[in-house]
Order: sequence, then structure tokens, then C-alpha cells
Amino acid sequence: MATANEIEKDGYLISTNPASLDIAVIYQYLSEESYWAQNIPKEVVQRSIDHSLCFGLYYKAQQVGFARLVTDRATFAYLADVFILPGHRGKGLSKWLMETIHTHPEVQGLRRWLLGTRDAHGLYAQFGWTPLPEELAARFMQLHNPDVYKNNQH
Repeated sequence: MATANEIEKDGYLISTNPASLDIAVIYQYLSEESYWAQNIPKEVVQRSIDHSLCFGLYYKAQQVGFARLVTDRATFAYLADVFILPGHRGKGLSKWLMETIHTHPEVQGLRRWLLGTRDAHGLYAQFGWTPLPEELAARFMQLHNPDVYKNNQH
């Protein structure tokens, strides 16, 4: 199973130790500031963290960023909930977080990674991410309930 990895740089720390995650910070950002998880219930955030490989970004022991991978650690990963708190943006932290995720030993050799983004294409393109080609996009399907958090249908 997963072992916690930690890496430090310029006073910041990235850790995969689930015990270090500040659920209140993650919940507040996702439920109030993100465009993709508005109104997400706290218990859903906790459950998503419990079943993912999570990367916490910290400054002076305070959580300032986050990302999680939904993965089988063998063939597939879905990158989700990536954020850096506003006061820490513009310092290359999202790029460092992505480097750390991509080089994590438990996700080497995966056949496919996916993510969804509205506004960070430039960040992900630096790491080889590309839009799905039309012929591949036609193969993927979704079951989407965009109002699940509004209606408490979780």
C-alpha cells in the first residue's frame, strides 16, 4: 500500500502523508472557491481523500495547496482537485506540485492519465498533457450529475 513521501523546496513541503492533510482548508477551497465542486459536502470531500493518493502542499506547516489522484496505481489515474491558495500563487508551486505527482514512484508506468480543467491547460501542457483527440474523445462516455451537491444526492 501507499507510503508517505515528502519533498522540501524553498520553505515549502509536499507530502503524501494523509495525516498531514488539513481537511478544513481543502473543504473550504473546494466548496467555496473552486468552480468544479461548489457546495460539496464535507463528508464527500473526506471520502474522496480517503480513496485517493493525495498530495498536500504546506508552508510553515499550513496547508496551501492540494491535488489528488484517483488511481489503481497500475494502469490509470484521474487527476482532480488541484489548487494553490491565492496567497501562494505565482511562485511556481503548481509546476512543482505537478512534477512531484508525475514522478511519484507509485504511479510510474501508467497507461493513461486523465483530468478535466477549464483554465489550466498551459500548466498541464508543460507535462505532456494534450486534449483528447476527436476519435478518442468519441470513445469516452460519462454519467454526469452537475447538481449533485446542490440537491444533496451524494
